[in-house]
Amino acid sequence: MKKQVTNPYLPLYEYTPDCEPHVFNDRLYVYGSHDQFGAFAFCHNSYVTWSAPVDDLSDWRYEGVILDKREDPDNKNGKMDLYAPDVTQGPDKRFYIYYAFSWTGKIGVAVSDKPSGPFHFLGHVHYKNGTELGRKKGDAFQFDPGVLTDLDGRVYLYSGFGAITWFPQIRHGLKPEGGFVMELEPDMVTIKEGPKKIASKANEKENMNGAPKEHAFFEASSIRRIGDTYYFVYSSLNGHELCYMTSSSPMGPFKYRGVIISNGDVGLNGRTKKEASYPLGNNHGGMVEVNGQWYIFYHRHTNYTNTDRQDCAEKITILPDGSIPQVEMTSCGLNDGPLKGEGSYSASICSTLLPKKGNVFYPFFKTPIQKARETYITQSGKDEDTVETQYIHNIQNGCLIGYKYFDLTKASSFILTIRGKASGKVRLRYSEKGKDEGEAAFVSTKNKKTEVKISLPHKGEKEALYFYFDIKGKLDFYTLTFE
Repeated sequence: MKKQVTNPYLPLYEYTPDCEPHVFNDRLYVYGSHDQFGAFAFCHNSYVTWSAPVDDLSDWRYEGVILDKREDPDNKNGKMDLYAPDVTQGPDKRFYIYYAFSWTGKIGVAVSDKPSGPFHFLGHVHYKNGTELGRKKGDAFQFDPGVLTDLDGRVYLYSGFGAITWFPQIRHGLKPEGGFVMELEPDMVTIKEGPKKIASKANEKENMNGAPKEHAFFEASSIRRIGDTYYFVYSSLNGHELCYMTSSSPMGPFKYRGVIISNGDVGLNGRTKKEASYPLGNNHGGMVEVNGQWYIFYHRHTNYTNTDRQDCAEKITILPDGSIPQVEMTSCGLNDGPLKGEGSYSASICSTLLPKKGNVFYPFFKTPIQKARETYITQSGKDEDTVETQYIHNIQNGCLIGYKYFDLTKASSFILTIRGKASGKVRLRYSEKGKDEGEAAFVSTKNKKTEVKISLPHKGEKEALYFYFDIKGKLDFYTLTFE
């Protein structure tokens, strides 16, 4: 590791959620949607990708726009959006990207000679008679594709949706019926077999996967083969978590196994939704192995909205029985161990953001009055500015902000840079519900940044840092700097 990498692992001006990680030619590529900061809805921007060498997951390189959303012939005016892609290398060694074409139920396919693109439109997934998926009588609504080229060269496409109430965005009278798999012909766009249902949604009388209702399939299909086992990762009815099922065949049947991660640590060590450590929102991601270590990629939410999402990743362990214990959100993610207690970090890399009144599932529709009441991560720059300007906005009394983890063996104190109209104390803790280990009083005026210095009482090699704000007024938190 030549330098450090935090969560989010990409620059803090980048918003590429729904991430599917894949290793091609000794580089790790991440393929995701592309949110537009401050936009009203999801995925307004065209697809981009980033990549890093497998021996240095801190060295991320911007590969540029890999698929202009106007490439789809049904979207020449660019008014429709492309959702949640996945990429595979086909039997012909070319690279294929699959995407949900807005809310139409169509799955688009584009092809490139390189994993970094550019990709060019190939077609919409269709039946042998040419009828597009989503246009045949009786078709279910298909969404969020995942794709696998198996060891024998056969290609499988996974998709579906599991909403149990009326969903106004869905078009053409299609209905969400759960998760499906299709085998594709060698042309990578024609359905050879299927769609075959492999995942029940929550309101079915009997769940075919054995999943409890709240963990039943909702969206975000992702597929990996590990040894002789197929892992189907998906977002559950809860929305904020990634669950998984396993099977001995790519066509199923799949059995529910558990939760891998929640973007509020819900379910971890008994934590309830009311105790979520970070603002909740939808989730989507996939698994990848790099140099013998498996990771889960997922996204977090910012700007008090469901539509400004950023990639994160955590190490996971696959046990001998094939199970994956749920892991926690951290600030160090892909880093080779805890972050160094040296230099400056953006306050926005926090893994805990917990207002006194608790967290909410971020809304799609919000008013300026609502935003004025909430604490959230935002930025001062515009969408696609290439300067990192993120900070934590509107911190109020009783808010707890935490970071996991730091190596504090070389640090003696740290400085918080804040701004706002507030006074009171910042209290240091080493655990979420731990005792106060130190504190500093301050008075901050509205337009001037203020530095708050706190000494470190002890210096472990792996410490969580939590800051409890005992204040009157409101403030913004910009940086954490070690001395």
